[in-house]
Amino acid sequence: MTKIDLNQVPKFEDRHNSPQDSEIKEMLEVIGADSIDTLINETVPAGIRMKEAMNLPAAKSEFQFLNDLKTMASQNKLFKSYIGMGYYGTIVPGVIQRNILENPGWYTAYTPYQAEIAQGRLEALINFQTLVIDLTGMEIANASLLDEATAASEAMTMFAGLRKKAKKTANKFFVDENTFPQTLDVLKTRAIPVGIELEIGDIDQVDLTDPNLYGVLYQYPGGDGNVRDFSAFTETAKEQNVFVVAAADLMSLVLLTPPGEMGADAVIGTTQRFGVPMGFGGPHAAYFATKEDFKRQIPGRIIGVSLDSHGNKAYRMALQTREQHIRREKATSNICTAQVLLGVMAGMYGVYHGPEGLKGIASNIHGKAKLLSDGLGELGFTQLNEVYFDTIQVESDVAMADKLRGIAEAKEINFRYFENGNIGIAVDETTTVADLEEVLNVFAEAAGKSMGLDVAAMSKQVEISFPDKLKRTSDFLTHPVFNQYQSEHEMLRYIKRLENKDLSLVHSMISLGSCTMKLNATAEMVPVTWPEFGNIHPFAPGEQTKGYQQMFTDLVDWLSEITGFDDVSLQPNSGAQGEYAGLMVIRAYHHSRGDHHRNVAIIPTSAHGTNPASAVMAGMKVVLVQCDEKGNIDVEDLKAKAELHSDNLASLMVTYPSTHGVFEESIKEICDIIHQHGGQVYMDGANMNAQVGLTSPGLIGADVCHLNLHKTFCIPHGGGGPGMGPIGVRAHLAPFLPGNPNVKSGGEEAITAISAAPWGSASILTISYAYIAMMGAEGLTNATKIAILNANYIKARLEEKFPILYTGSQGRCAHEMIVDCRDFKAQHIEVEDIAKRLMDYGFHAPTVSFPVAGTVMIEPTESESKAELDRFCDAMLGIRAEIQEIADGQAEADNNVLTNAPHTNEAVLSSDWNMPYSREKAAYPAEYVRASKFWPSVGRIDSAYGDRNLMCSCIPVGDYAEEEAMA
Repeated sequence: MTKIDLNQVPKFEDRHNSPQDSEIKEMLEVIGADSIDTLINETVPAGIRMKEAMNLPAAKSEFQFLNDLKTMASQNKLFKSYIGMGYYGTIVPGVIQRNILENPGWYTAYTPYQAEIAQGRLEALINFQTLVIDLTGMEIANASLLDEATAASEAMTMFAGLRKKAKKTANKFFVDENTFPQTLDVLKTRAIPVGIELEIGDIDQVDLTDPNLYGVLYQYPGGDGNVRDFSAFTETAKEQNVFVVAAADLMSLVLLTPPGEMGADAVIGTTQRFGVPMGFGGPHAAYFATKEDFKRQIPGRIIGVSLDSHGNKAYRMALQTREQHIRREKATSNICTAQVLLGVMAGMYGVYHGPEGLKGIASNIHGKAKLLSDGLGELGFTQLNEVYFDTIQVESDVAMADKLRGIAEAKEINFRYFENGNIGIAVDETTTVADLEEVLNVFAEAAGKSMGLDVAAMSKQVEISFPDKLKRTSDFLTHPVFNQYQSEHEMLRYIKRLENKDLSLVHSMISLGSCTMKLNATAEMVPVTWPEFGNIHPFAPGEQTKGYQQMFTDLVDWLSEITGFDDVSLQPNSGAQGEYAGLMVIRAYHHSRGDHHRNVAIIPTSAHGTNPASAVMAGMKVVLVQCDEKGNIDVEDLKAKAELHSDNLASLMVTYPSTHGVFEESIKEICDIIHQHGGQVYMDGANMNAQVGLTSPGLIGADVCHLNLHKTFCIPHGGGGPGMGPIGVRAHLAPFLPGNPNVKSGGEEAITAISAAPWGSASILTISYAYIAMMGAEGLTNATKIAILNANYIKARLEEKFPILYTGSQGRCAHEMIVDCRDFKAQHIEVEDIAKRLMDYGFHAPTVSFPVAGTVMIEPTESESKAELDRFCDAMLGIRAEIQEIADGQAEADNNVLTNAPHTNEAVLSSDWNMPYSREKAAYPAEYVRASKFWPSVGRIDSAYGDRNLMCSCIPVGDYAEEEAMA
């Protein structure tokens, strides 16, 4: 007879941590350690090890977790929200939800640095940019930003750097008071540290002749819904060398004259209502469009068109020399993560509906607002907006507003309530005629009247029109891609064709160092699309969002325990924003003590480019500290720099384990040095995957750190976003955690907002919540151990053929390592050649030339099996043998499988094969490749050509015809 314990449930940990016990034993033998604990002891310094296990709830099974979360989600009340303010109900086309948002082929890909195996999402992003360019009437657009408020602040700072000679010392930026409150708040945050004087007021009263004024921003339509013509205003501003920025509702531009045609210098906003759920604040793709003249200053990623080695058109990320990973403290922005997955969705929404479909949607939205306005007039109410798109403003006093609110909320309806008592009502794509009737019933009841309106009849004869100056007359989305996929079958096939061009985690390991491309488990992803999380407005009353609030409370408690800190802010919606938030909290702390002069940030030379870029944004002066020959911070140099800048020292920014993949044994001493000189320690949490359960930022002596939830805590990278970058802090910094003007949140002395929404991209917090809940303390700790095991296994397999640049005192790496490829220059082989050749082996390259030029940084994560690690190692060793063939004279130095990589199926099948090696060697360099060959869709791309001939919208059809004629 067999006895079983019915309380035993399947462990999610066993699904997430890939190596099996027998494999672990084999790997340890290769590494030369008798147990995982021995390996960890040889890797993580004893002085920073946790003495006790983390105090987290017991791990749940996938089934149990999803049931429990469903109960929690039910506490979120799905009211009809007419609040607007940049967040609207939208219909997500099923073909996009199922085949993009819920598809790991799209959401597990990385930022498309390796363009040859990312042509699908690059094309999707070109569609996004074209959509934005066409609708805004501008010349160039980027491939998304984090949110509308961030985009506004990026425009403000971009134009500060573009001030004309006559305005070189001007530092005033004016913002119309009729702009969304969250945008105003984020603008305040960004303006003050960099010396910009932000003036908020009535745009009709702004003095455009003020010699200190360099820029103006207005909302279009206005925050209250009113639409006005800014053509004359913009012309006058131009005469005074004042830049003009419009924060525009992209859907409204289907019907309204776009700001670009009114002369705006930049148009920014959100694409949320293009088929992306509200998600209690995000994630959504913001957009940024401007003039061609400003292309080298535009923030964020730009996708451009270039040529591959066969002369074919190909997409790539353009003008990368603008970005923080290259420009560092001189960067135009600290933006790293964008919102690619959501940008893809928004672009596909435009592709699916096409120009005629969008006109129908926009007209329908406007018609609903018109019906409401007419109906309220019949009921005796005054609607104040002379011209409007989707939002009307009803005149009221506070007493009537309170009465209306009580009636509306009883009917599960939310309006926007202005301080003066007026009521804002924003309709959207999801609003029905029955909904409009319910809204009118609310007002009728408040007025003590019988409704008496035949809304059904009214809905059949709504007259819509705009004044000539405000009516769009220009064409948009004329490219064939927006006019041939309106049937679902064609759309499905188009999405699949693009997906098939991209290598993602569904194909193979993506071993990008400092990126932590781990499993994004299906159970973690499922709740993201639940209506109880997706269809909640970020400014809904708290009593309607109790499920979210419970999740936030739990997550803050868990992340505080994991980090060893006292409090956490969930607001920053990327790692770079987390860095910035952490530094702004440090700044506020120093200011609260009267130490306004503390503005020096010490940063290691090995730091990620976002660190110095964020420091400059926070108003700090960057002082670099050197690293020694072992890759560690030079403690003597640090002492000297801290002493020199003691009076003004604000912070140290340090990554741990270091960006060199090593646990620095002097980390506590490093933190103590900074504290002795009055500074605070900011820890970059990019490498937190090597810490969880073994040590913590609090334990090493840090005061604040950000966490990349899209790395350590399983939010997928989405092809370049979304991400989340919460910050954890010690108690003395907690009062300064960021707040929000619309919802009470943050610390008692909260700094102004970092992101538009109070809890950032709230809907994807469910993913990290799921990961922690299903792993538990033991599972999380084991994940860290396996990540370190896998990295050291790869190191052990490669180190005989490749130099490993840095290790700890006992020869171990942390969770990643740097492989030195510089010696191969003698064979005319660059690190880029190795990266491209890996594509032929079916792998995405590791991180190239960071933090050391001419190297690759490899991070396998705990989710990869021994079999996958072996395939990758075999590929690297195969490439090393190919390099040796060049050294031995068996292959030509400048015409070989590496310099010609990657090899496309078109090239290999061509009748014109003239390479000095076989087709088989080109395409099938290892036996395992035969079982599941991934073909790069283009040859090696000419980056320089793409930058010299910048094209950031859909390739004209004529260009394809030219290619065919040349073929």
